[in-house]
Amino acid sequence: MSALPTTSIPKVPQRSADCHKGDVGRIVVFGGSWGEVGMVGAPALTANAALRSGAGLVRIVTESGAMSAVATLSPCATTRLLEPAADLAKLAVEFGANVVAIGPGLGQSVKPDQILSLLETFSGGIVVDADALNALASVGEWKARWPKNVVLTPHPGEFRRLLEGFDMADYFDRDRQDAANAFAVRTQTTVVLKGMGTVVSDGEQYYVNQTGNAGMATAGTGDVLTGMIAALMGQGMSAMDAAILGVYAHGLAGDAAAAHQGRISMTANDLLDALAEVFSDLEHESQR
Repeated sequence: MSALPTTSIPKVPQRSADCHKGDVGRIVVFGGSWGEVGMVGAPALTANAALRSGAGLVRIVTESGAMSAVATLSPCATTRLLEPAADLAKLAVEFGANVVAIGPGLGQSVKPDQILSLLETFSGGIVVDADALNALASVGEWKARWPKNVVLTPHPGEFRRLLEGFDMADYFDRDRQDAANAFAVRTQTTVVLKGMGTVVSDGEQYYVNQTGNAGMATAGTGDVLTGMIAALMGQGMSAMDAAILGVYAHGLAGDAAAAHQGRISMTANDLLDALAEVFSDLEHESQR
């Protein structure tokens, strides 16, 4: 059965007047590394985007050398040390997380088998990005244990590597919707194939995004998207709905940032600054 197109944008999750921070999403971000190249901004952007997108509690689990910088860049999140060979699912469960985001700035600090174990043992939502996608591309074929709980957010280069791991390299030159649909079916995940006209597919439906602009082709914007999708899943949205709304709102934030900063000078931090306005508008639309 072929995937069917959709243009419907899900509504922003509503929260009760008496909710507390533990009710609206507990997110763990596995990311950041410190070595010859330091990558501390990526997990901070993801955590800050999750908080700006409604998450109640966020924890960043990162290498010891990165902890101080990450904590400074994301003061509203807590941090925890990522030990070598750590059980990622156990760390997430100990925090009470209902969603995990893994990959931003991760480098080589987590091995592919640790990520596979997370996919096998953590039953909450999982958003896989960046270095975690590259790690999965090295292990060959795999499938999510809990169908449609996992969101993959590859850019074209990462997607090519994932396809090669499944012996599906010929799909890369096909229609983007067809390629995303096929890989979603093969992995039982929701695929967010980034780029102009980002495609979101769970293998049954697909959505092609129309928001956003070329100014978003700058470091860190993908990390922001990862945090947004994780936060929306943490508030009870399905993986597909969270991915569609996340991509749509992410593009709106990019358009707002471009209006204020111009496409040349905008950065991922400008997207973060625009999220308050974007979600305020979307919340008001949801209440109509």
